[in-house]
Amino acid sequence: MDHQPPPFFKRGPAPVALLCLYVALSLALLVVDARMQTLEVLRQALSMFTHPVQQFAHLPAQVFDNSGSYFASVARLQDDNAALKKIGLENVATLLRTQQLEVENERLRKLLGVKERQRASGQAAQILYAARDPYSRRIVIDKGQQDKVLAGQPVIDDAGIVGQVTRVFPFVAEVTLITDKEQAVPVQIVRTGLRSVVFGLGDGQLELRFLPANADVQNGDLLVTSGLDGIFLPGFPVAKVVHIERDTSYSFARIFCTPLAGVENFSEVMVLDPRPAITLPEPLAREAAGRPAKTLVKSGLTKKKRLKKE
Repeated sequence: MDHQPPPFFKRGPAPVALLCLYVALSLALLVVDARMQTLEVLRQALSMFTHPVQQFAHLPAQVFDNSGSYFASVARLQDDNAALKKIGLENVATLLRTQQLEVENERLRKLLGVKERQRASGQAAQILYAARDPYSRRIVIDKGQQDKVLAGQPVIDDAGIVGQVTRVFPFVAEVTLITDKEQAVPVQIVRTGLRSVVFGLGDGQLELRFLPANADVQNGDLLVTSGLDGIFLPGFPVAKVVHIERDTSYSFARIFCTPLAGVENFSEVMVLDPRPAITLPEPLAREAAGRPAKTLVKSGLTKKKRLKKE
């Protein structure tokens, strides 16, 4: 009889079978998470444990940066302080006139019955690091659910719009920059008042779309937020036009812009508070809640016909 010794190592399933099983399981988790967002709670829980590890990993870089700023020259700080004082004295006349114009603007708005502009408020945040995904433009800030940060809040710096909060964790939040391919901001050209939408290209640049080829757009035009999306307050600087391609064979012109804010730089940002919801007057709200949209449209048409007959 042929007796074989027992195998030295216990053999399990074939490696190819294990590979196929793990690939199928990974694809199933990706589909379930993308469709139903079922793993969001697990992701939130894991972020609580990985946050101290991330802080410890960034500790040497923070110590190096702090030591470099600590050993800065005292003479340089004094020169900067003197320069800032000089600039402040030179701009004091403009500042005083601006304050007077703001008061006058508020008085005129009250006289004309125009609604007062919403004031911007928020909290400062520190950029920790950029996201590891090379195909997106995202950053991580040190404010999260503990600081009452919500998804959708606008993020700005001292020059203009930086991006928008898209994902919030207990201690940090993820901000999608305006240069990301999936980000769009409604804007308005300051010089002409034209409204359009600016889209990120994913390479640090922006593109102004949906403007005809003969639109009055020039290099150097300033783009500010129009506020039509209900997210960004109107009037914040967004980008500047740098290149225009006009082709008569296409209906729209290709307008390339560069962002004004330091979207690709590591610095401090401000997370603005969400805009309050627009409330309709009580009669209009009651009428809109009582009848569907089609009924409202029909009633408007009948009123127009009645006025024409009269």
